[in-house]
Amino acid sequence: EAQLVESGGGLVQPGGSLTLYCEASGFTFSNCDMFWYRQAPGKEREMVASISNIGGRTNYKDSVKGRFAISRDNAQNTVSLQMNTLKPEDTAVYYCNAKLARNYRYSFWGSGTQVTVSS
Repeated sequence: EAQLVESGGGLVQPGGSLTLYCEASGFTFSNCDMFWYRQAPGKEREMVASISNIGGRTNYKDSVKGRFAISRDNAQNTVSLQMNTLKPEDTAVYYCNAKLARNYRYSFWGSGTQVTVSS
């Protein structure tokens, strides 16, 4: 059974940093492009960052460019999101997502981890 487990969320002050982790199991991780999404209260889920399965090509939402960095380790079946200079508007539940690179219809989601940026 495909499973994605996020960790690393928490409460941080504005300007602070957090690193989110996602551990994958039950599927061939290296066949999947990996994504981080987030959903704030009352808002739709949005893509924050992505990294391709091979080559590690990355893509970011404009508002996080230069502050967030996504990385993956295909040997450890993990993907991380380093978040720096956090702002209150980054507060959301962050979700890890895997999509089969050859066919995005096949997609798996984690249950999410809360990130709260507040003084």
